[in-house]
Amino acid sequence: MFSYLIRRLFTSILVLFGVSVLVFSVIHLVPGDVTMAILGRQKVSVEKVAELREQLGLNDPLYVQYGRYLGKAVQGDLGVSIRNYQPVSKSIGDQLPSTVALAISALSVALAIGGTLGLLAALRHGSWFDTLIMSLSVSGLSIPTFWLGLLLIILFSVKLKLFPSISNDSSAAALFLPALTLGLPEAAVVARMVRASLLDVLNKDYIITARAKGLPERLVIFKHALRNALIPVVTFLGLQMAYLLGGATIVETMFARQGIGRLAVQSIFSRDYPMVQGVVLVTAAIYVLINTLTDITYVFLNPKIRLK
Repeated sequence: MFSYLIRRLFTSILVLFGVSVLVFSVIHLVPGDVTMAILGRQKVSVEKVAELREQLGLNDPLYVQYGRYLGKAVQGDLGVSIRNYQPVSKSIGDQLPSTVALAISALSVALAIGGTLGLLAALRHGSWFDTLIMSLSVSGLSIPTFWLGLLLIILFSVKLKLFPSISNDSSAAALFLPALTLGLPEAAVVARMVRASLLDVLNKDYIITARAKGLPERLVIFKHALRNALIPVVTFLGLQMAYLLGGATIVETMFARQGIGRLAVQSIFSRDYPMVQGVVLVTAAIYVLINTLTDITYVFLNPKIRLK
């Protein structure tokens, strides 16, 4: 396990290094001058522009600029926003807890609803209930997120007046509608995955042997079958958690909720290059971390999996 973790750590560092190079290069290839984004539309002399470029180090070769950026980044300094003049790391740190709360809530909804329905559909394979659940899951995958969010706002906020339509904190009431909007489509995928995976596991020889030994059906399902059936579900949840932490931009905008996804969009429109670089780099780090944790979880779910 220790050697595996060392290898994964080394791989993760290489991935983050590659992402930082790619993002830095793309940002500097975008048309426009960062100095004009800072100065805005105010009329300034050529000397003023040249002075600002010298202060920002933009006259240096790209590899020198990247080396300077990387040296600061490994120390947690991602630069300063040219939109609000605040440290990028501080702005991301202020927005990240809101996105984390939303992502965890949405995945909890997906796992609770999708996992339960998928389990019941697999145990009643071929019945009308199984057909109904699979039909609902297809419908859930087909509904656009923004349309689902509007329907939930109309129902729970406008008609029933149970939950606020503006989610500006992490209370249960404020998170309900955004989490449900994000979680229901994911629940449809989880239901189909749990059902398919569990049906495959239930036909394995060790399940047949466990039943032949006279073990209770509940023990066979929850101890022997479900544990192995959850491996592909864990993969999906890990990737989706990383995606949601990267920013559920549509939902954050719809419910006027702060988060790093909305922060990234605002930064792109305002040409806030340091903020865009910081958000992408932090998002990549989140992906790498969660993928590593997902791989480690495999071993605990199925000890037969060998780390190579």
